[in-house]
Order: sequence, then C-alpha cells, then structure tokens
Amino acid sequence: MKTMKGPGLFLAQFAGDEAPFDSWDAITRWAAECGYAGVQVPVWDARLVDLEKLATSESYRDEWTGTARQNGVEVTELSTHVLGQLVAVHPAYDDWVAGFAPSEFAGRPQARQDWAVKQVKAAITASRHLGIGQHATFSGGLAWPFIYPFPQRPQGLVDTAFDELARRWRPILDHAEENGVDVCYEIHPMEDLHDGVTFEMFLERLNGHPRCNMLYDPSHYVLQCLDYLENIDIYAERIRMFHVKDAEFRPTGRQGVYGGFQPWVNRAGRFRSPGDGQVDFGAIFSKLAAHDFDGWAVVEWECALKHPEDGAREGAQFVKDHIIRVTPHAFDDFAGGGDDDAMNRKLLGIG
Repeated sequence: MKTMKGPGLFLAQFAGDEAPFDSWDAITRWAAECGYAGVQVPVWDARLVDLEKLATSESYRDEWTGTARQNGVEVTELSTHVLGQLVAVHPAYDDWVAGFAPSEFAGRPQARQDWAVKQVKAAITASRHLGIGQHATFSGGLAWPFIYPFPQRPQGLVDTAFDELARRWRPILDHAEENGVDVCYEIHPMEDLHDGVTFEMFLERLNGHPRCNMLYDPSHYVLQCLDYLENIDIYAERIRMFHVKDAEFRPTGRQGVYGGFQPWVNRAGRFRSPGDGQVDFGAIFSKLAAHDFDGWAVVEWECALKHPEDGAREGAQFVKDHIIRVTPHAFDDFAGGGDDDAMNRKLLGIG
C-alpha cells in the first residue's frame, strides 16, 4: 500500500484581482500559510501563470516553480478545465462559454476549438517538463442538452456524439502518451463524461487508451445519488487524481436532483466545505489507500454558505486528519510462524 500526498489546494476558486490572490508569489505564500503543501494550478489564469512560457521556457519554469518552493508549496498538477470544455461545445452554449477564450474567437467555434486543443496540449507538455504525470481537465459536452429528453432522442444521437468526442480527444491523448502524462477527466455535470457509464462509453471508443483516466470528486456523485464508494472499487485503476470536495443532498416535497432552477443556497443538492456535507471521507481515504492511490488529496473549495478563506484553512487540516499513513506490515505479524511448507502440509493433512 502507498500513502497519498497532501494537502493540496486547487487555486481556481481563489485567484482574483485583490491581494493575496492576484499574483503567483502572493497566492502561493497564502496557501502555505493556510497549511497546504501543494497547489493545483488553473493554467488559463494569466495572473498565476503564462502557459506558453511554462511549456517552452526552462528559465521561466525554474523561476516559477522556485517561487512556489521558496514560499513553501509545490505544484501538484496543472488544470485545463475550462480549456477542455472548449474542445467539445454544443452550439447552444457557444455564447455562454465565450469568456473562456480570447475575444478574437467570438463567433468562430472551430477556431476556438483549435485554439483550445493547442492550449491543452501545451499544458500536457508543460506537465512533462515539470515532472508531473497527471493533468486535470473537462471533456466538454456535445450530448449534454439531450440528457433527459422529451420527445425521445433520435436513434444514434448519443453514439454520434461520443464518436465525435473521442475523435476530438484522441490526438490530445496521443500527445499525452508521448509525454508520459495521464489526462484525468473530472467526471462532472454538463460534461459528456458525467458518470461511470459515460466514461466507459468514451473509453471504449478510444480502445482503452492508457492515458484516458479520471479525476475522482465524490461531491458530484452525491448530487447524482451515485454510489461514490463502489465507484472507487470499479475504477481504481483509472482514478489518478482526487478532489476533496463535500456535498449534501436533502430532497424535499418541492425539489430534488434538478434543483428547481434555484440558486445554490436554496437547492436540495449543494456543495459544502470539507466536513460540512454528507460525504464519508473516512471511507474514501481508506478505499483509496487500499487501492494504492499515491497521488495528491487536493481541496476544491466550493460552498454555498462558508467564506472561502475559512473553507481553505479548515480544508487543509481536514485533509491532514484524513490522510492515512499506511502500515508497512500486518498488525498480527508478531504472532506469525514464518514460511514453513512442511508445517503447512501437515496442518492441511496432506503430509
């Protein structure tokens, strides 16, 4: 068994225009002060990183990582969540996601997609140069508008969507293979990869591509009423990243899974800070340890109620309290009799 690393913090929800969240130097110092050993970096945020330089300039990488180390943290992984989203966008969402790309791509979905693919590949290249073997992203979604349709979906619609999704991602995954980096899709609503079945549909079309893997986040499974513990047993070999994010689902006579178009604080299902929701993290950390997960436990703070800075500080200690330093030997080894084939055969009566 292996001991996972942590605590780490995903910086996407904290980067902003006010100190200490407005620069790489300041935010890494703040994260270390909160108790974090590592940070997961959203590469689309220019306040924190220049992706092109990170992928191409050794001197920039050395300076960038040196700043983090000097401040007391290391880079756990790079993230291209919003860029991966742009790899596959249904036309209904074109205007909605326009802010994820430079303004020059407004009204040019194919050019935007081509740009996003290059960005994700650059982040994978940068990961290799940084010595990081996992990368976080979203799959994007072509079929999501048809998740619960009426009238029924036309025959073959979903197959066509997943065939196209796999076609778009295969060159990226092949690039990841060349660079020795796992692409870890966060299994997430609005993405075509939103549960285990859809991940399997995608993986099948990629002929089991070795670089197609998962970012495990139990909060999204709680809100789908999916068994998030069995999910670990099923997909342990593909789970290469872990977000520590809590959630609660409290259905009423008025609303359930879909949330009634309510703001987060009024939904039956909502995200919470670690320890404030319904996720059994004790069981999750135990299962991941039993399955030899040795990646980072990274807090992704999203909460409808708690202040983010409080959630961040509490989250660091929460992860520290849950990481299991695995045992190097069995607890009953003291009573063992060693390896004695003759004794074993005698005990079994087979002489």
